[in-house]
Amino acid sequence: MADRFVIHLPVVAGDLPGAVRLARVVARWSTVLAQTDPGEITVSYEDEQGVRHRVFCDARLGGGRRCALRVGHDGPCARSVPR
Repeated sequence: MADRFVIHLPVVAGDLPGAVRLARVVARWSTVLAQTDPGEITVSYEDEQGVRHRVFCDARLGGGRRCALRVGHDGPCARSVPR
């Protein structure tokens, strides 16, 4: 397998719920780039970067895609957010 590299992009938010909301927006925007895996996005406190909080459900769906719902969602996994 070829080497893979991860880009860490610090973005600051005032609290954990705000960081999670912003992470969801950034993740959904980044789907225009084939190299991104928005399902893996996490947030952490600045001074506790080793303790990460998942933003999306980590379940893999068919075709290599991931569940698009937030972590801890009720009901079955889905490829897109219900409107």
